[in-house]
Amino acid sequence: MGTIDHSLRGKTVLIAGGAKNLGGLIARDLAEHGAAGVLVHHHDARSREDAAETVRAVEAAGAKGATFEGDLTRPQAVAALFDAGLAAFGHVDIAINTVGMVLKKPIVDVSEAEYDHMFDVNAKSAFFFLQEAGRKVADNGKVLTLVTSLLGAFTPFYAAYAGAKAPVEHFTRAAAKEFGARGISVTAVGPGPMDTPFFYGQEGEEAVAYHRSAAALSAFSRTGLTDVEDVAPFVRHLVSEGWWITGQTILINGGYTTK
Repeated sequence: MGTIDHSLRGKTVLIAGGAKNLGGLIARDLAEHGAAGVLVHHHDARSREDAAETVRAVEAAGAKGATFEGDLTRPQAVAALFDAGLAAFGHVDIAINTVGMVLKKPIVDVSEAEYDHMFDVNAKSAFFFLQEAGRKVADNGKVLTLVTSLLGAFTPFYAAYAGAKAPVEHFTRAAAKEFGARGISVTAVGPGPMDTPFFYGQEGEEAVAYHRSAAALSAFSRTGLTDVEDVAPFVRHLVSEGWWITGQTILINGGYTTK
C-alpha cells in the first residue's frame, strides 16, 4: 500500500454545528489550510444567516461551501446531513460534530423533560452522527466530536450536561475499534470553559470570575478561559497530521492539554 496523504489538500469536511462560535471558526480554519469543501450544518432559521456568513468565508478562502439545516436529535436528519455532504462534494473525508447544549442546574431541580432534552442533544445526536460517519465517511477519513473537560472534573451543577456527554467517550472508543480497519481515526476533544456565548449563557458574574482564574495557565490566556482560537488548530492537527490518534478523548483547559 502506498503512502496515504493525510493533509487537508483536496479533502472535504462536514461540520455539525458549524455556523458560528467554535464550529464556525473550525470551518474557516480548515478552508484556509487547504480543505477543498466544507459543509456547514446549522439547526434552524435562527442560525441560517450565521451559516451563510461562514460559508462566504469558506469560499473566500478558496474552498467550496455548502449548508444544511436540520435537527440532529432526529436520526433521519443526521442521515440527510451526510447525504447532503455526498451530494455537494462526492465524498466526505472529515466529519466533525460540535453540537452541544449546556444546562447548569442542581440535580434536585432537573426536570424529566430537561434530562431527556440534554441526552437527545448531547448523546443521541452524537451516537447517530458516529453511526452515519461509519457508513459514509471515506476510507482513511477522520471523525471528531466535541465533548467537555467536565468529563475529567469533580464539580456540581453540571450533572445533566456532563452526564449526557459522558457516553460519547464510550461511543468514540467503540467507533475507533470498529472503523479502524478502514483507516478511519475517531477522536473527541473536551475544551474547558470557552470564551463564547455558549459559555456565558449559563454563568453568573461570580462563576465567570472563578472560571477565568481556575486553571494554572489562566493568566497566560487572553481571557482566562479557553480561547477558541487555540482549539481550532488542535482540531486541525487531529484531522490531518494527528490522524494516528484514535479512540481518545483529549481534555483542554485554559489553552493546554490535561489528558
